[in-house]
Amino acid sequence: MALEITGKVVKVLPEQSGKSAKTGNDWKKGSFIIETESNFPKKICFTAWGDLTSQINSLQAGQNVKVSFDVESREFNERWYTDLKAWKIDPAGNTDSSERAGSVSAAREGSVAEPAPGDSEESSDDLPF
Repeated sequence: MALEITGKVVKVLPEQSGKSAKTGNDWKKGSFIIETESNFPKKICFTAWGDLTSQINSLQAGQNVKVSFDVESREFNERWYTDLKAWKIDPAGNTDSSERAGSVSAAREGSVAEPAPGDSEESSDDLPF
């Protein structure tokens, strides 16, 4: 199951690394938090493993990104833990909130309907429709 979401980077967490006890291979994990741009913004923490951590380290707070990710849960001691594992991070277009508000107000201004030719204040019809 692959999902995508767009948001603004809030924070990049320090990279974690270690050596696998099973295989002896080195591993590294990076995490970052984005905030969605909606009526009710949410902060979401994503993790990524391996080579993608170098891309996470180059993210800047305030940068808009589109994250492709998978949701994965696991059980440990009868408790469930859910990870959002990013597998692709792309820069998203910077949409300033003032630009969006301006385009909405411009659309509203353009959508004002002209009165019908027969409608006038001098009309003897009292009905509003």
